Parts: sequence; C-alpha cells; structure tokens
Amino acid sequence: MYDLIIIGSGPAGLSAAVYGRRAGFSTLVIEKNPMSGGQVLNTYEVDNYLGLPGINGFDMGMKFREHAEKMQAEFVEADVTGIRDGGDHKTVLTAEGSYEGRAVIIASGAVHSHLGVPGEEELSGMGVSYCATCDGAFFRGKTVAVVGGGDVAVEDAIFLARFCEKVYLIHRRDSLRAARSLQQSMFALPNVEVIWNSVVERIEGGETVERLALRSRQTGEASELPVQGVFIAVGIRPNSEPFVGNIAADEKGYLIAGEDCATSMPGVYAAGDIRTKKLRQIVTAVADGANAVESAQAFLQERA
Repeated sequence: MYDLIIIGSGPAGLSAAVYGRRAGFSTLVIEKNPMSGGQVLNTYEVDNYLGLPGINGFDMGMKFREHAEKMQAEFVEADVTGIRDGGDHKTVLTAEGSYEGRAVIIASGAVHSHLGVPGEEELSGMGVSYCATCDGAFFRGKTVAVVGGGDVAVEDAIFLARFCEKVYLIHRRDSLRAARSLQQSMFALPNVEVIWNSVVERIEGGETVERLALRSRQTGEASELPVQGVFIAVGIRPNSEPFVGNIAADEKGYLIAGEDCATSMPGVYAAGDIRTKKLRQIVTAVADGANAVESAQAFLQERA
C-alpha cells in the first residue's frame, strides 16, 4: 500500500514525485514507456522554462527523472488500464497487475492527433511524422510540409527550415493561431511558404511519401504538392481512455479538474496535459504536479 501512486512520468508526474517524497509519502510512479519525460523528450529546444534557456528537451527530461530518483521515488513500467475506488484506498489496474494507493495522481499526458486521411497510417514512419525534432534530420535538403496552424506547427516549420530546402505550412484557415512572435520568426524565413485555406485529402507515395493531395476550402479546387515528408501538428488528445467513465471528463476527453487538480473521484487528482486548463506547457505541468500533491496531502490528513 503506497501513500501516493502517480500515473505518468512526464513533467507533471515527475514534479509530483519530487513533492510527494518531500511530503514524506511512499511514492510509486507508473510509467508506460521505458524512458521518463513525456512529450518534452521530443522537443529540440526549450527556451521558455525559467532558468534553463535553450536546454535540449531530452536533457530536461533526464534532469527531471534524476531529481525524482534522488528523492527515492519508486518507478515501475506498466500500462495502466483503470482505477477502482475502494473508499479509503484506490486500486490502479495495469496489464501487469494491480497496485494499491491511498491517493492517486493521473499525469498520463496526451498524444498527437492524426489527420485521419488515406495514406497517413500506411506511410507513417516512411515520410509521415508527428515529431519534427525527432525525424527532421532525415529530410536534410528535401522538401517537406507541416500541417497545422498553432504554436507547434509554426515551431516545426522554423526548425525544419534550418536544413530542409523548402518547407510548406498547410493551414485550413486564413490566419494562424500561433503566438505572434513565432509567426514573425517564421515569416522572415525565405524557404518557408504558407498554403492558406487548404486541407490535406490524401498522402500519396510508394515506399515513401511523394506528394500531398490538397483541396482549397474556398474554391474547392484540388491540387497536388510534391514533398518527401509531411509533419502533422494538428493538436493533441489526452491519454484518458482508461479513466473516462469513472472520472468526469469534458467532450474532448480531458479530465475535469481545476487548479487544485481534484477530479470527480475523491483522492484522485489530474495533473498536466490530461486535465482541463487553458495553457499546456512544461511550466504549468510542473506546477500541476506540486498542486496535486498539496491537494492529496490535505485529503490524506483529513483521513489520518
């Protein structure tokens, strides 16, 4: 029986592990993947985390993990399938067995959304990518496209422009959602071109991506865009499937929780990208980890 079980080992989960151990809780972190860090591992450069400007995302993830290990948090690799409410304790169910805890923090994060168009799945890993910083180097000197209009899409275009001959940014609207500073940086690049008001209908190719079939949302006109790679950056979806049903979620699947991170199940908290909130950044995930532990501590003290 652990005092605290944390599901997920991204910034929110690792922050919770540090704060949990500082509170004197026996703390178990259950991580699905063999490497801690979550989405930050796929970030080429983090320039907005206080005190660590320009740090590599992988290095940041490793530093977070090292801190949690130094505090002697326990780690186990398992795929969580659900939570059962036992009143004074919770049972975390996994494919490898179950774990008992007095309080639980869900910090399982989110994953990249897909376009859902023909050719996307078939050519995944063969020119279709969801992580420019992971796969961009394979496209040095080539022509690629980025699909999306938010911060991630524009960041990807800027990153790819460093070594790709040509980068197209395909956006379904006539304006971008990305931060103004990012837009200014991208528009200043000579090898980046924005294709407005257009959607990808198919991703085509043989063994690798060769072209995109596009359609204008204004005129309905179809066109082809020759590219050797396409980076899809159209948002994320929360890893909440094992919990929705037992824990209240919004229409997109984000677990409903405020700044105290408390969910609809007493003693269970949601931290990081998985919870309902406006800003999903590393710094807000780390803050969530601390807030979730504070709430869990109050919950456990009431029942001591």
